[in-house]
Amino acid sequence: MAAGSAKRRARGEIETLPSGSLRVRVYAGIDPASKKRQYLVQTVPAGADAADEADRVRARLLREVAERRSSRQRPPQTQDGGAPDHPVTPSNPAVQTASRATADGGKPPRRRGALTVAAIARLAGVSPPTVSKVLNGRPGVAPKTRRRVEELLLGQNYRRPEKVTRAACVEVVFYGALGQVAMELLRGVKQVVVERDFAVGFTDVVREAATGRNWERDLLSRRPAGVITVQMGVVPEQHGLLAACAIPVVVVDPTVEPLHPVPSVAAANRRGAYAAAQHLLALGHRRIAVISGPLDRLCARERLDGVRAALAAGGAPLDERLLRPGLWFSFDDGHRQAAELLRLGEPPTAVLCGNDLQAFGAYEAARQAGLRIPDDLSVVGFDDISYAGWCGPPLTTVRQPITEMGATAARLVLALTAGETISQTHVELATTLVVRGSTAAPARH
Repeated sequence: MAAGSAKRRARGEIETLPSGSLRVRVYAGIDPASKKRQYLVQTVPAGADAADEADRVRARLLREVAERRSSRQRPPQTQDGGAPDHPVTPSNPAVQTASRATADGGKPPRRRGALTVAAIARLAGVSPPTVSKVLNGRPGVAPKTRRRVEELLLGQNYRRPEKVTRAACVEVVFYGALGQVAMELLRGVKQVVVERDFAVGFTDVVREAATGRNWERDLLSRRPAGVITVQMGVVPEQHGLLAACAIPVVVVDPTVEPLHPVPSVAAANRRGAYAAAQHLLALGHRRIAVISGPLDRLCARERLDGVRAALAAGGAPLDERLLRPGLWFSFDDGHRQAAELLRLGEPPTAVLCGNDLQAFGAYEAARQAGLRIPDDLSVVGFDDISYAGWCGPPLTTVRQPITEMGATAARLVLALTAGETISQTHVELATTLVVRGSTAAPARH
């Protein structure tokens, strides 16, 4: 520049003026009428803290430009359609908008890429190696400092350069792996990733979650190419940190409605449960009990909604006294809840369970009560794990395409790893009712 020296930044520039003041410029797009580049400009007075203040101003201007673009706001124009005669901005009167040919005759800054580690370090008041430790999940950073850096990585929309070496591995993160379900899902993931010469990693983060430890930071140290989480949510902070490190995430069977930018894969839980309830109604059952999964999980709520809808449509609304929310999708849950239902003065003639393990627990409760399945009690599960066909009698259940769910998630995460655009952010795979020997018409008394 003609006046002073310039300290360049990604996607912007901080210029030192002869007076010692700092002028901050951020590219704001092309004026639609004049076709000239425009910049948001603000001057920071000279002083001991001028450099830090200039970095903060630059970060704010970057946010304003991003907000302007997201809302498709146009830079101000004169009545004749040209560029403004004097620089203004609607969001901050202290910020100026400058055209390509600036008032002081200087050259405009070139368009820049993403923020650098050094820029994040300056904003956080730490060294670049400290930021690198946060990005790589390494120890040696105070918790307060780590949080500050992570907040800046998220707030400044930092993205790690693609040249960073990644392990040829897709990490699958479970929250409480459910035996065969986990194995079938991992099998589906492996079927896809091995074709691309990737390996599959596995971890269960129940303990980390119980102790407040951040599982996503542990992943950073392993540098996987992508992450698939199973039966757990991804909060914005977790997604932001992984995104900053260029690690794409796909969620399988999310516990809550997934964030819009996070692709997800699930089974048609509501339709499957609806079909199961319809099956019992068609057999003649009217006192139908439900042992649900934990209702803080999206799949459990969807299955319960499907049962309610089917029973209401069939003229036999769910009796709330026959509803037992489970604490977990487990054998013990099914056994305890079914035993309680069977002790009622007017027990149910059929039980719909949140999954097959709960259904096996209901089998045992019926045996202990001296009841026969399906003569005295019909039982329906959900999942169709292999044991469902081996028990006596074989279990009627709703089949989830678990292996295909893993394969679909793997295809999505590999596409994101390759930089491809995902057109469908939520994939729902069909379920199938499998009728076996555990359901029959209710006994006549």
